[in-house]
Amino acid sequence: MTVPDPDDLTARARIRDAAMAHIGEHGFERATIREIAETAGVSLGLVRHHFGSKQALREACDEHLMKTMRRLHEQAASGPPQGFNPLSAMGAHRRYLARALTEGWAAPLFDEMVRMGEPWVAQADRSRADPPDVDAKSRSAVIAAMALSFTVLAQHVERGMGIDLDSAEGQDKLLRALLDVYSHPLLTPDEAAEARAVLDRK
Repeated sequence: MTVPDPDDLTARARIRDAAMAHIGEHGFERATIREIAETAGVSLGLVRHHFGSKQALREACDEHLMKTMRRLHEQAASGPPQGFNPLSAMGAHRRYLARALTEGWAAPLFDEMVRMGEPWVAQADRSRADPPDVDAKSRSAVIAAMALSFTVLAQHVERGMGIDLDSAEGQDKLLRALLDVYSHPLLTPDEAAEARAVLDRK
């Protein structure tokens, strides 16, 4: 469990959470300030007072998502492995994140994930027997893309795995699958070297 943000007890936070839910459900253009206010249980004027515009409200949602991601990153770095589960990690913000990725405003979040992941990749490199063929930042970008893809492809992953990923059993199964994939490469070092040799000849 992550430590709750103290700001999450305020009316401003209720508005933000309602906005994330509506944008996640309907997309940014179709979500309305009026519906967000009704869901948050506040007046339209209070939403305007706190955020000014729908664009500014979305930026506050993005900032909150970034803070959540950083807290989860810190937890994963020092705690148990459940912090690595890409679906349970974002929890209620998953649909909002999927909208950010598909509607095109997730660049700062993605870049931050790459930045945070790069030291992990570099640290893993120090115990490798073979030198990496690609720089740590590029590999961190690929890992970030793979992790974030679960938010967009969740329903397809559920169908493929035959389980509800929002359930405790589904999250456990996903985490175990991820641990297995990351700890058991699909290619042997010789097979990977052969594939790189083909690329080098191009």
